[in-house]
Amino acid sequence: MPAYLDELNDVQRAAVTTTEGPVMVIAGPGSGKTRVLTFRIAYLLQNGVPPWQILALTFTNKSAKEMKERIEKVVGPKAQQVWAGTFHAIFARILRAEATKIGYPASFTIYDTDDTTSVLRSIIKEMQLDTNVYNAAGIRSRISLAKSNLITPKLYREKADMMEEDRVAKRPYLVDIYEKYMARCQRAGAMDFDDLLFQLYRLFRDNPENVVEKYREKFRYIHVDEFQDTNFLQYAILRRLVKYDNSPENLFIVGDDAQSIYAFRGATIDNILDFEKDYPALKTYKLEQNYRSTHHIVAAANQVISYNRRQLPKTIWTDRTERSKIKLIKTVTDDEEGRRVADLILEQRNRYHLPNSEIAILYRTNAQSRKFEEHLRRINIPYRIYGGLSFYQRKEVKDFVAYLRLAVNPLDEEALRRAINNPTRGISDATVDKLSQVASTFGVAMWDAMLLPQLDITERARKAMGTFRNMVSDWQKRAHGDNAYKLASDILRKSGLLDALKGDTSPEGIGRLENVNAVLDAISEFSDNQPTDGSADASLSTYLQTISLLTDADDDSGERDFVTLMSTHAAKGLEFKSVFVTGMEENLFPSFMSMDDPNGLDEERRLFYVAITRAKEYLTITYAQNRYRYGQIRTSEPSRFLEEIGVEHFDVLGGIGSGRGHNPPENEGPARASVRGNFATPRKPQTASSPVAPPAGFVNAAPEAIVTGARVLHLKFGTGKVTHVDGAKDNRVATIVFENDELPERRIMLKFARLMVL
Repeated sequence: MPAYLDELNDVQRAAVTTTEGPVMVIAGPGSGKTRVLTFRIAYLLQNGVPPWQILALTFTNKSAKEMKERIEKVVGPKAQQVWAGTFHAIFARILRAEATKIGYPASFTIYDTDDTTSVLRSIIKEMQLDTNVYNAAGIRSRISLAKSNLITPKLYREKADMMEEDRVAKRPYLVDIYEKYMARCQRAGAMDFDDLLFQLYRLFRDNPENVVEKYREKFRYIHVDEFQDTNFLQYAILRRLVKYDNSPENLFIVGDDAQSIYAFRGATIDNILDFEKDYPALKTYKLEQNYRSTHHIVAAANQVISYNRRQLPKTIWTDRTERSKIKLIKTVTDDEEGRRVADLILEQRNRYHLPNSEIAILYRTNAQSRKFEEHLRRINIPYRIYGGLSFYQRKEVKDFVAYLRLAVNPLDEEALRRAINNPTRGISDATVDKLSQVASTFGVAMWDAMLLPQLDITERARKAMGTFRNMVSDWQKRAHGDNAYKLASDILRKSGLLDALKGDTSPEGIGRLENVNAVLDAISEFSDNQPTDGSADASLSTYLQTISLLTDADDDSGERDFVTLMSTHAAKGLEFKSVFVTGMEENLFPSFMSMDDPNGLDEERRLFYVAITRAKEYLTITYAQNRYRYGQIRTSEPSRFLEEIGVEHFDVLGGIGSGRGHNPPENEGPARASVRGNFATPRKPQTASSPVAPPAGFVNAAPEAIVTGARVLHLKFGTGKVTHVDGAKDNRVATIVFENDELPERRIMLKFARLMVL
């Protein structure tokens, strides 16, 4: 038995060594799924399977890269010949080789979200539609949903329910926009992200013998990571690739239904829940030992997820018995929440010697980050917002990349629009509009429309357009032969972009020039890192494909020591020693959009499950009683999910009200049910804390009259002394010790308080 198998537990080892037939590995958080996946591929290689017959599909380029590196440590350089990458990257690679069979050039452009939105805006403008009703971003989402469910424009017209939805939304021409958009992309030799799946399915469907059989023969062993995140179309492609006569159906999937949180992107949890129905010979292995988190975190996660209705049963466990409980913090306002989180981070750094990089603040919506940023800056703790503006989305970078795209594919109309008069060369927006109109009229690309005599423009503009066209044509001839770095350097210089950037000597201008030079550095590094045996393509086209498929999760800047702030969705797959899960309030987490949908509520609960299982040692959960939302302070209740965790797992800093009456799951026993409800310590019989009638002469004091040292009367809590007042204007909060109250002190927001100064 290979030595590396000794590193696995019994269940992991069984999954790795089961090489034939369909296999499903249900991998709980922190259970070593990546190790199982990589060792399984290494095991195949050591047992004589050629690396090119192995396909491994992931959801980030970073995961694919790390997988290859791990396999290489076990089996050596042949690991680099394994086909490992994201769905989009692998499918784009296949499409590059086969695109001509479906009417696309091999050098097709990949449109990002901005490109797609721009094309749609152009079509909406040409059709003279109301942009408030036909919002480009909303239309883009609708088209994406259609493609993900294999609905072509023709099929869209035949679906009465979709057409009726558009009619009710006063968007009856949406299907026409979809049809024009598809035609425009084909004409431009471009595919968007959804097309990389949609067009591959079309390729496989229409070429069953000369294409599908070729790749079925090639990929004898297919592996899929994070299978719970696959959508309908991805699974449909896998089924075509795997299912054929006399095949052992060697499909190995790894996933966790409890971490399926991307329904809004089209992910279908049914793919993993119903997988056994499609593959009756399936062998299932459950990885239930958590190597990441401590006992209280794991137990809390089990309790929360037990409330979901439909799931693959498993019980996660750990042998890590550290006694650190989950801290639960109640604050009066979201500003106080930000302050207490920042102060606790400072305390953890000093007490436990945690580096900033081992600390993360998670929130349900990106808008929540502001308060944490303000208070982290206050105490000089460095932080990074995960999921901010991507380097490749910066204007100067997109300008340069547009020229590179044109050199590879001059039919790319979005790149052409961006580059044709940047820097200024005498080609006005009106000229570009005329060029677009002529292209549409004659059904040709804008690149080809430049040569049509019907193009009615000034002689000056025609001359400038001819010079531009000749320049791009020269680069096009060199694109598939020249060194990518040398060609890109020439493009930057001859396009005029370099001189334009050098002309701006402001700090911002210098920064933009540095960003463009960083692109050249990246191209140089890309070229230098390609194998010298000719097995990889180091062309400019390949580089452009690489950067067009990058995601936030591929950002490899984790060396710096900063606290990470991110949405809970972005945190999946990551881990930190200390995690703060914030904003745990009804209508925020769970989101108000999920309240009337049982499936949506289940997904929100899975999202909370993902959030708490990111923590290795220290987990802190916070919620605020009052929060600024939509420009107003709104009163909040603690999230129902907190009531699903047993009191024995909490260090409670502030109490929570009783349950909301939702029933525990059927398999919940008396011991589990007894820990639901109130998290605070048992309350004493209430005396003065009980509501009382306003006494004669009671006068409600103005907030500014409540000062430190004042004695006050509260109608519910009785008499007390103000020990501290903080905040400004409408956010002033008083800390009051009441004489007969069961809590040592209370914090009350003065804007809403009914207090009389005695």
